[in-house]
Amino acid sequence: MSLEVLATEPALEYGLERFFLALVVALSVATLPQVFSWFRQIPYTLLLVIAGLGLALFNVRLINLSPELILSIFLPPLLFEAAWNLKWNNLKKDWVPISLYAVIGVGISILGIAFGLSQTTSVPIVIALLIGASLATTDPVSVIAMFRELGVAERTRTLVEGESLFNDGVAVVTLSLLLALPLEVQGFEAKSLLADLIRYLGIGIGSGCLIGFGVSFLTQRLDLPLLEQSLTLVAAYGSYLLSEQLGGSGVIAVVPVGLILGNFGSRIGMSPRTRVIVTEFWEFLAFFVNSIVFLLIGDQVPLESLWQNRGAIAITVVAMLAARAIATFGLGWLSNRLSHSDLSWRELVVVWWGGIRGAVSIALALSIPTVLLQRDLITATVFGSVLFTLLVQGLTMKPLLGALGLLGDQALRQQYAEAIARQTALQRVLLRLQQAEPQAEIDPEFCREQIQLIEAKLKSLAQELTELCDRQPELQHYALESLQDELLAIEADTYAEFVRSGQLSQELSPILRETLSFPAQPPAIAD
Repeated sequence: MSLEVLATEPALEYGLERFFLALVVALSVATLPQVFSWFRQIPYTLLLVIAGLGLALFNVRLINLSPELILSIFLPPLLFEAAWNLKWNNLKKDWVPISLYAVIGVGISILGIAFGLSQTTSVPIVIALLIGASLATTDPVSVIAMFRELGVAERTRTLVEGESLFNDGVAVVTLSLLLALPLEVQGFEAKSLLADLIRYLGIGIGSGCLIGFGVSFLTQRLDLPLLEQSLTLVAAYGSYLLSEQLGGSGVIAVVPVGLILGNFGSRIGMSPRTRVIVTEFWEFLAFFVNSIVFLLIGDQVPLESLWQNRGAIAITVVAMLAARAIATFGLGWLSNRLSHSDLSWRELVVVWWGGIRGAVSIALALSIPTVLLQRDLITATVFGSVLFTLLVQGLTMKPLLGALGLLGDQALRQQYAEAIARQTALQRVLLRLQQAEPQAEIDPEFCREQIQLIEAKLKSLAQELTELCDRQPELQHYALESLQDELLAIEADTYAEFVRSGQLSQELSPILRETLSFPAQPPAIAD
């Protein structure tokens, strides 16, 4: 055995021990709401942050949260899983406000934070710009996990999730370009910023689309669930690495891969069983990574440095919220004028307060070179601001949604869906028993007894569904939405079967949405 191997073995063993400890702590905290009902009032992601802060108080550091670990290891699966589950039709309906928030909104946030810091403190404008760029992105890790857990209405969730999926790439690229200012890189010009930004984003989107469509057509020729599942994992990390190698944004590249495979590739190339397997795999991976990320965010907080820079942190938080308000309401008004988005002020309030920062902002701050004399100020300010958004905005999000009447009825829908699933399953069992009754080798009396039991249970389920709909009339619209999605899925699956069998060279565009007459959405709450 070589000396190099002997030297690295203790470090490797120590790293695995720390990672295992972090995993045990994260999973233990995540299970608390199942043991103690009081903890269910707090999203589990915030429980993990609080647990991490507890470890930081006792100076227990689990794993060094480096920018490479966040951007290269943790972020790709989280972005991919979110994009995989984001419906293209919903994204297409609100592409104007999402695009405005993801691009122009980032610029407003950077300038707003930089202006507030430079005008009220002694922080130089260049350092203020770097702090602004680090905090300009709403972190998809934080936002998506919290909004799903709270069951926010679909359109509001699409707005916030869509923005958070795209604006982090813009912020990553902008920060890398702004670093040329304090480092005094020769040849840097402000006018080149836009050109470089377009180039980085273009390479990222292009490489993501290339891998997304390539994997989609590859899975079309396979019917091996485990292999197709593995291909999606390769696509998520491969798109990130390819784009980075080509000089583009790896973070941006992962998003189109997830969107294409989730909305196109899974339809033309995956059987229904395979889609379920892949979706469950990514749900597990997202839960696993989320648990580690949020725990480490709390664990890595530099508590002493936060207190020393409390003034700069307070001003940054105020400037961040003010800039976010200007961007949210101003661009929301512009979107309503340009595309008739009909964004209500209630939705805009949620989008504003839902601008939670997290792992991406921390990764950007930690990626700033140590040669900068004020790097400690940047990291402390970013950590403090992120902590404020997670704990203050995160813990008040549910009461705010309830006060605005926008809190989703996720628990009620789940109860309704479970009753429908049981009813469907028992109806199929009843049909099979009725078919088996005339068979000579099966006792008909046994079949009749089982049929009576199943019919009694079906009657009980029908009564339960009726009572649910009477108590919550909006469930009737949810039932129609579910039927609509089921009919559209049947149409898409039929075209995919023809493609897989070779009878069609490409999937046909859907016509059912224009053919059938679906009821309109229920009227929104008056503003």
